[in-house]
Amino acid sequence: MPNESTSAPSAAALALQIRAFGAPTEVAEVLEIAVPSPGPGEVRVRMEFAPVNPADLNVLEGKYGTLPALPAVAGIEGVGRVVSSGGETDEALVGKRVLLPHGFGAWRQFGNAKAAELVVVPETIPAHQAAMLRINPATALCLLRHFTHLQPGEWIVQNAANSGVGRGVIQIARACGWKTVNIVRRPGLKEELEGIGADVVLEEGDGLAKRITEAAGGSNIRLALNAVGGECALSQAKALASGGIHVTYGAMSLQPLRMPNGLLIFKDLTFRGFWVSQWYRAAGEKDVATLFSKLFEWASKGVLHTPVEAVYKLSQAKEAIAHAMRANRGGKILFEG
Repeated sequence: MPNESTSAPSAAALALQIRAFGAPTEVAEVLEIAVPSPGPGEVRVRMEFAPVNPADLNVLEGKYGTLPALPAVAGIEGVGRVVSSGGETDEALVGKRVLLPHGFGAWRQFGNAKAAELVVVPETIPAHQAAMLRINPATALCLLRHFTHLQPGEWIVQNAANSGVGRGVIQIARACGWKTVNIVRRPGLKEELEGIGADVVLEEGDGLAKRITEAAGGSNIRLALNAVGGECALSQAKALASGGIHVTYGAMSLQPLRMPNGLLIFKDLTFRGFWVSQWYRAAGEKDVATLFSKLFEWASKGVLHTPVEAVYKLSQAKEAIAHAMRANRGGKILFEG
């Protein structure tokens, strides 16, 4: 590898930086920031695509589980290409497409990252799809694999089925031979979700617990995935079989879980929580490698696919964030480097 490709001088890059928490469209600032030369063990990565996730909006608002020290570059996940090395790294990384690590701040043109924290992405996966693998599909796979051992043909029930995680759950469940009852909060989504593998799509509303049970043909449902809370989460719990597991990973309704004592006493339900950021911190290298191996396999084959509604430049940050905050979107909003 020629010397000029393994070192890079300090430079300036556009980045979406936050210096205070507040209304997302107000606190997002596109600035030119200094990027030093990559040090030993570091590489310089140029961002290709980075999504605007609900968690990103929560960070901008100052309402996420962990918040960066300010000022900070926003953007939890994305994909980029290694353009140079600071030395003491595998030179074969230069030129590779990689997932951007937690803490990188993906909403930037380029920046430096520790080479050991990068995950190389197969070139068979479209870059815009690779940009969205670290959070939502990873959450979906962990939700389906880490709480119980599902047998082929078993049913699960989930709400927020049209979300990024919900779509991942549908696609992974279909690939693994599991069946899904999918709850949504608005009409008009049935055909779309059935098109990606949903077995049943139900709208929230009266008699939901009974409709869930009937949709599964009376089969025992041992796993419920909840990203909404409130009455919808209660309906899921009522539809679970004795000994079932109810996992909460979001709270879109902003309503808490309210469970009657009888569900615990007479059905012996287990209630758990899941946060993929915490999973990454606790997981070993082998667990992370196994997770991405499966996600990459499915993404390469088109089994996992997330729709994209619009792509923006970093200079259009306020427009992109406002678009991401709209209700009834049909796909993700991405930044392009």
